[in-house]
Amino acid sequence: MDNKIRLFTGGTQPTSVGPFAVNEAEQVETRPGNRPSPRELHVTGTAEVSYPADRASVRLSVGNNKTTVNEVTSSVSRRLEYILQAVRQHGVREEDITVRKFLHRDQEVYHMNAEVTVTFSDFDQMEHACSVLLEKLDRSVSVGQPRFFHSAECLNRVRQSACVSAVENAQQKASRISQLLGQSLGAPTLVREDETREWRSHGEDDEEEDGGGGRRGQEAASTQVTPLPRIPSVTASSRVSVYFRMRDGNRKKY
Repeated sequence: MDNKIRLFTGGTQPTSVGPFAVNEAEQVETRPGNRPSPRELHVTGTAEVSYPADRASVRLSVGNNKTTVNEVTSSVSRRLEYILQAVRQHGVREEDITVRKFLHRDQEVYHMNAEVTVTFSDFDQMEHACSVLLEKLDRSVSVGQPRFFHSAECLNRVRQSACVSAVENAQQKASRISQLLGQSLGAPTLVREDETREWRSHGEDDEEEDGGGGRRGQEAASTQVTPLPRIPSVTASSRVSVYFRMRDGNRKKY
């Protein structure tokens, strides 16, 4: 992390660059016999903020084979309607439900498949809904593994939180420095975001290394327990530069 500190005495105000720059440099009032020298403290602040995924998508599939179109359509439609009713009862909105159907014939047999993709924002409700469907429809329904992801609103929150936390860290640093120097910290004259980064963790489980097929690998192969899916996270970092006006310690800060 960058912990750069600069103290400016006299000179001109730094120029703002970048889309996130906010320049609020104030004019120094001069009076006869009293020409104050503007002094500035330049500090940098950094922060990292992580958020877990706030959405999960689950794919539900049903299908059947019959000798007539009416029979296969009626069979699949009944189970499809039960799936839709179950997910709605678990707080899923209509815009978060996507339904696809496909009907085809192979010689004298009609095949119909239906797929429902549901996006959940409540993971407890997702687990309960999937359990209900498996209990009631048993083998006639296929429930896929959830795919976790971040909504646009969540990504905006993590980016903003990283920037705000970096500014707060810079302000705390500047306050401690001004106290150490016997100065009074004035208002910021420039806030600039110098660098932003963003990365995501992997949602898949990492395979454990056993040194070439040892006992751990044999035990895992024998039990064949399906691992629970991990909830990935996104991390955003921000580095900001903040310039503060410095005043004598006997003057009030504003």
